[in-house]
Amino acid sequence: MAIRENILTSAAARDKYIQGVKLLKNEFPGPTTASLGIGGLSQPVSTYDLFVVWHHVAMTTFTPPTQSDRNAAHRGPVFLPWHRFMLMQLEMNLQRVLGDDLTFGLPYWDWAQDGQLSPARQRRAAVWASNCMGGSGVPVTTGPFAFEPGDPGAWRVHITTNVNGQLVQVNRGLRRQLGTQTTRLPKKTHTAAALGQPIYDTAPWNTTSAGFRNLVEGWQDQPQIPSPSLHNRVHVFVGGDMSPSTSPNDPVFYLNHCNVDRIWESWMQPAPKGHGRAYVPAQSAPASLKGHRLNDTLNSLLSGTTTPAEMLDISELYTYDSLSV
Repeated sequence: MAIRENILTSAAARDKYIQGVKLLKNEFPGPTTASLGIGGLSQPVSTYDLFVVWHHVAMTTFTPPTQSDRNAAHRGPVFLPWHRFMLMQLEMNLQRVLGDDLTFGLPYWDWAQDGQLSPARQRRAAVWASNCMGGSGVPVTTGPFAFEPGDPGAWRVHITTNVNGQLVQVNRGLRRQLGTQTTRLPKKTHTAAALGQPIYDTAPWNTTSAGFRNLVEGWQDQPQIPSPSLHNRVHVFVGGDMSPSTSPNDPVFYLNHCNVDRIWESWMQPAPKGHGRAYVPAQSAPASLKGHRLNDTLNSLLSGTTTPAEMLDISELYTYDSLSV
């Protein structure tokens, strides 16, 4: 069984993660930019970049298309199971390229722990060291994902969005602007407030909803936890390529979402520690909630389908080294 560990306390998990995502970045399973409807000269698309495209497609698929808030992966109940599905697909691909290492688990970044630091120290925290994710820059020039213009094997962004939100081809370095749009990460009091939410989600099932999902996703605006909060605030704090729908271009994306998944797993622990493996809306909910109901189909560009129901109990697939969030 895979054990997901804190990237700052497990050098092995950190190094394998970096090695694995670089291998996926240089693996080309067959799809091309042309077959995915991306303009320009047809180019092969790496396994890693298929995850980037998948996230963009889900984020730009409104559910239903008659509104412009809830989409197939965000701003609604499916946010947590959809991203759990995505993390599991990445984890399985990483295990494969790391020599079928089924013990490898995605590492997480406990950003709320860093959120306890001063703003200046948050921008210099250990996760941004050269032996971890590297630091800020346009492009990033330190760490394993630094841009090296003369090295075609260096980390490069190949697919992003233009000003109209359409996928386009580029060939440039990774961009980060740490602490520019917001100077602070979420704090431990914020994660504690999320765990204290007694319900998972509620009508109108969007960015105005009460409940755990909307607070941990980061849309709720509370006096002590101003929006953007939790997950959203991490994206905003990192900035650069973590901002658009192609945010998986930055490997930090998965460290963020792995921590969000850990918070969800903590919330789902049996009472009295948590609130149980509860999910709403039920399948009997109106068709306008299709894509977010308990047994609705979740699609992938890299695998078969799943449902939110199948994402609720993963205890036989992986575990976390700690659920103290």
